[in-house]
Amino acid sequence: MTEPMAVQAETDTLCEARKVSHEFRLPNGQMLPVLEDIDLTIRPNEVVALLGPSGCGKSTLMRVLAGLIAPTGGQVLYHDEPMPGLNPGVAIVFQSFALYPWMTVAENVATVLAARGIPGDDIPARVDHAVRRVGLGGFEDAYPRELSGGMKQRVGMARALSVDPELLFMDEPFSQVDALTAESLRAEVIDIWSAKDHHLSSILMVSHDIKEVAYMADRIVVLGANPGVVRTIVENKLPRPRDYRSPEILRLVDQLHDIITGSEMPDVAAPTVSTGLDVIEPVPDAPPGEIVGLLEYLDARGGSDELFRIVSDTRKEFGRVITVVKAAEMLDFVDTPKRMVLLEPEGHRFLKAGTPETRKAIWRERLLKLRLFSELSGVIQRQGREGVDSGFVMETLALSLPDENLERTFATIIEWGRFGDLFEYDEVHELLTPPE
Repeated sequence: MTEPMAVQAETDTLCEARKVSHEFRLPNGQMLPVLEDIDLTIRPNEVVALLGPSGCGKSTLMRVLAGLIAPTGGQVLYHDEPMPGLNPGVAIVFQSFALYPWMTVAENVATVLAARGIPGDDIPARVDHAVRRVGLGGFEDAYPRELSGGMKQRVGMARALSVDPELLFMDEPFSQVDALTAESLRAEVIDIWSAKDHHLSSILMVSHDIKEVAYMADRIVVLGANPGVVRTIVENKLPRPRDYRSPEILRLVDQLHDIITGSEMPDVAAPTVSTGLDVIEPVPDAPPGEIVGLLEYLDARGGSDELFRIVSDTRKEFGRVITVVKAAEMLDFVDTPKRMVLLEPEGHRFLKAGTPETRKAIWRERLLKLRLFSELSGVIQRQGREGVDSGFVMETLALSLPDENLERTFATIIEWGRFGDLFEYDEVHELLTPPE
């Protein structure tokens, strides 16, 4: 594999955040802090990964560095100059493909070039080069509905690369594709970045996948949450090409496991500081079936097991297991001292329930202990059979949880609520109503 171009002088920086903070305004007028005093530099010829729990502001920080969001505190610099608007050197690959369904692959790429003001005569050649670069030669006339998830993400990569950016920003770009496709795409991104036939210098990526960042990144920025802060930066000096199974990668993965476990599942709760804000806690993206599966797994092993053993036994990605464990802990079904996951009395009570109806009742009881579900249930009950429109719920989530994936959060809320018979959801009319 071709190594990236020689690193420029150490003082060179492409993009820099200096004491960046950001707040979102809540419906009651209060401000919710999302980022606090972030210092981060992106240097030439490196891959930087932002890693951290849901709600820590990873995507918000990326958007601030891209100039899509103006920070409420601090400043962003591009080549050591203050950046008043959009970052001119950045192209972004989004998590959710973001393709125009009525356009072909070639048209989806061309529309970006046209928006950048590229002369019309130059566009076809640049489209052809970008499409072939990501392995989609021969699919120029295909529509998104005819493509697999991996191919759709390749179109997104082609659009970003077609403008020949200096910085490529990637917001969880492989989370919507299967594991084998994701592994292939990661290797291809590194190959493209390492080549010398383009202007691309560095990559900034948001990820939840520890193995992914160990494989791809040169520096791994671990963020803490509420508000988002830089907890630590881990240098990854392993030579390329890298092997997921090498002892060095596995040691780095274990190191990151320990850092993330300590930050996402601390043994001692942080002291609560009253801010006067009614904060809604983000809902982990874990379906009820996975949460119940975790409880049954622990019950079969005497009520507890080490987190890493659960990962190994279930053959699930570490970040996925963390998400399910956090969901179970949010419902008071488990506790997480150090690296252990322990069944709590509520978890035992749920498992010992004699009928599905009793389990549903316990689940519903736990949901109503959470402010989000308690208030949502109250609104639905007041509306009765008229129902609550999903748009209203989404707007509320956007204001209360501005840094979350709204569609994913809404889908999880629906799954949890239905499982506990807290409400019903009519997909056709997009209405939430009280249970029959």
